Amino acid sequence: MIDVPATSSVLPRAEKGGRFADWRLAGQSILGFWLFYLMTVVLRGLLGPEAAFDMRARLVNGLCGIVLSVLVYGAMRLFARDANVRRTVLVGAAAAIPAAMIMAAVTLKMTALLASHSPPETITSQEGTAIVYRGNKVSITQANGNQLEVNLPPIEQMLRKDLPRILADATVTWYFLFATWVALFIAITEQNRKRDAELRLVEAEAAAHSAHLRALRYQVNPHFLFNTLNSLSSLVMTGRASQAEDMLMALSRFFRTSLSLDPSADVSLAEEIALQSQYLDIERVRFPERLVVEIDVPETLAEARVPALILQPIIENAIKYGVSATRDRVRLSIVARPLDGGRMQLDVTNRVDGADPGAVAAPAHQGTGVGLNNVCQRLDAHFGGAADCRFGPIPGGYRVSIAVPIGEEDE
Repeated sequence: MIDVPATSSVLPRAEKGGRFADWRLAGQSILGFWLFYLMTVVLRGLLGPEAAFDMRARLVNGLCGIVLSVLVYGAMRLFARDANVRRTVLVGAAAAIPAAMIMAAVTLKMTALLASHSPPETITSQEGTAIVYRGNKVSITQANGNQLEVNLPPIEQMLRKDLPRILADATVTWYFLFATWVALFIAITEQNRKRDAELRLVEAEAAAHSAHLRALRYQVNPHFLFNTLNSLSSLVMTGRASQAEDMLMALSRFFRTSLSLDPSADVSLAEEIALQSQYLDIERVRFPERLVVEIDVPETLAEARVPALILQPIIENAIKYGVSATRDRVRLSIVARPLDGGRMQLDVTNRVDGADPGAVAAPAHQGTGVGLNNVCQRLDAHFGGAADCRFGPIPGGYRVSIAVPIGEEDE
């Protein structure tokens, strides 16, 4: 069974938090929008010559706008929760119509109410006639002291004839404000959804990548265990019990180290070489006279990062198809060297000691290909096109060469 790491967010926010999961975002956008509206109208009133300007009316408009915007948001989430953008826009545009009509009626009512309770306003002509406006009452005082008072009808009655046109004009004005907020909110939510979708895609790709690496890594253990138990069986059947005991101890140390590694982790090249040295100690017990090991790793490459146990299948194949297949002494070498472009090359070579360099190349071994294919797939999954994996026969033996980037710890 392959363990897949849990991701931090695998469901859309609407699914995780219910129908009104984005209420915080909606509230923030509504408050920000109407505070901006209040700021602009207050500045316009303070800087302009509007005598009818009244902060109370602006505050009422702002509070009413906030309440109605919340209702518009509720309509969008009730009737277009999981719909596409087009339906959300249509629902928001439709919900903004009654909101604008209510806002227009409230504005007209506030205008009439403030007019009836407004402080007296006096206009004095050059002839000395004073006209005083106090709500619906108009007092005219002439220079000779004669005074005339007139009671005007309520403003709604005065505007009754033009009331539909006035309400329609006000509705259009307020509709554009509500429609602007709807467009702004949809743009923000769609941007968040796109960002969440991209995040989920990245997390899914990372989970799949990690699962693939773990699957490839887990292929190494059965392959190695089979080969080692086969070696152990050979020692027991040939009567070399003492050597078999030494191999069991070495095998225990190797498993203690290798099984404690994270299957998807990177290790330094020095750590990888040290781990493979433990494995080669096991094989030296089996082939004390036929296996010669040479390791050449420059200090400058000791801290380079490589996938854990990446050399294991290569060295296993070198033992199985190199040392086991001949009675001659085999020299197994592990060589690391830097390459141009920030990469390094690792060569694992097994060659019959004393073989003629000019001899005809030996045929490729007839294995299943699991080990070397595993190495190549792991490198491709880990580094992509930045890694290279080549293998083939050489005169008197076989060589596997891999090239990987240096210092890519975060790959």
